[in-house]
Amino acid sequence: MQARVRTVAFQGVDVLPVDVQVMIAPGTVAFAMVGLADKAVGESRERVRAALRALGLALPPQRISVNLSPADLAKEGSHYDLPIALALLAAMGVLTRECLEDFVVLGELALDGTLSRVPGVLPAAIAAASSGRGLICPAVCGGEAAWGGFESNDSDRPAVVAAPSLLALINHLRGQQTLPAPEALIAEDRAVYPDLAEIKGQESAKRVLEVAAAGGHNLLMIGPPGSGKSMLAARLPGLLPPLEADEALEASMVRSLAGDLTEGKLSRRRNFRDPHHSATLQALIGGGQRVRPGEVSLAHHGVLFLDELPEFSRATLEALRQPLESGRVTVARANAHVTYPARFQLVAAMNPCRCGHLMEPGRSCGRAPRCGVDYQGKLSGPLLDRIDLCIDVPAVGAADLALPPPAESSADVAARVAAARAVQRERLAELDRKGKLLAVEADPAAGLLSDRARGWSKARCNADTDGALLAAIAEPDAEGRALLTRAAERLGLSARAWHRTLRVARTLADLDGAESVRRLHIAEALSYRRPQPRAALAA
Repeated sequence: MQARVRTVAFQGVDVLPVDVQVMIAPGTVAFAMVGLADKAVGESRERVRAALRALGLALPPQRISVNLSPADLAKEGSHYDLPIALALLAAMGVLTRECLEDFVVLGELALDGTLSRVPGVLPAAIAAASSGRGLICPAVCGGEAAWGGFESNDSDRPAVVAAPSLLALINHLRGQQTLPAPEALIAEDRAVYPDLAEIKGQESAKRVLEVAAAGGHNLLMIGPPGSGKSMLAARLPGLLPPLEADEALEASMVRSLAGDLTEGKLSRRRNFRDPHHSATLQALIGGGQRVRPGEVSLAHHGVLFLDELPEFSRATLEALRQPLESGRVTVARANAHVTYPARFQLVAAMNPCRCGHLMEPGRSCGRAPRCGVDYQGKLSGPLLDRIDLCIDVPAVGAADLALPPPAESSADVAARVAAARAVQRERLAELDRKGKLLAVEADPAAGLLSDRARGWSKARCNADTDGALLAAIAEPDAEGRALLTRAAERLGLSARAWHRTLRVARTLADLDGAESVRRLHIAEALSYRRPQPRAALAA
């Protein structure tokens, strides 16, 4: 008696097909499992045995062999419980083999037969739909699976089957019960963001925060303790527009793989990740024994806030350089080569020196300015070169604290940001219609989801533009180009800094409602470039 059921294995966001093959044959009573299974998969024997016993079924007193094919692919996770159980039931004759042929199956079994949530249902559903199959998953993951792109009005395409328990699933497959089709739902954004109106003073920093939100630019804030750097960063999510549909799907795929997609609903709220400075390189970039997505990937299309930036380890900070440029991170291990999307907006905050009072007369330590050079020197030049906006956030004086709260709220700033983002989307869409955008080739590392991976490199705002595209949208006027040329020669700007200055200038022009980039936009963008710490302190 043999049976097979299709399931999947995950390598990053790539979904690899796996066949669960079961044979029940005469011989010594045993339940053997082969196919490079990890401990969680090996333990599924006991979960499957207990779940079948809860239904009043017993395994036949024969030799049961389970093969997970391909045998040289590592199998990890508890989502193999349900496909193993269904393959066993088909081999035992409880279910027909035909009723499982057109489905991809994943789910974890509890000892009483109920189905528990497993990570990765959304990318598995997308892969199943692209291959013309349906999906069987736990009911708690049904809303997540419904976003896989299945056509409900197509009778030839199998539907998503989301079952609360193994018993309900068996009855459904035998035609004795009909499970309701899951609905694709959007989670309501009930988050209450702090308001910019609560911050007194810091008008220059608020302006830079608006520019960063409007263009998706990376931002570094430097100032003494208590000047409001963390408060400003916490208010950035309230200024950003909600995710577009394709952005929400990409971000939710990563969250699904991390097991962080609550209630199976997609959210249009941009993630705001703020790891502690003790985070390891694997926690920030991704990795570990099972190569999980890191903070840079969980912040995909969102914000990654790194407070006390120099306190992060040097290796961890330097690892940010590649994803900041490419919008993806590739984790290479001896047994895995995994790629995750990582198109995030970096916002960082730091003190000017270890004591924090370098530029305050009478409060700096006895090692000034040497302590500032050493402390800021923890940040390498290549990393600083990738940050578009650097702003000094001075201490708030008593006179500012005594003033009434400012009249401008986060809603006012968010409206201007939304208008600027709309202009950018329309401009990029127009260039795309004219065929002036370079076609993004599918990423070969993305396997079945290669078409989805095209979006990782797609330009969505000014911060994503480069090369010919940037030249087409941010060409300054004659006075602006002359100013940028002189500044580049005097400040020693790199080619990357030149292009990032043009991106910021384009965003400033969008906020002003200007069609072209003018000299004043170039001048303001140059004021946000950060000189090297040693040169800045010497000045």
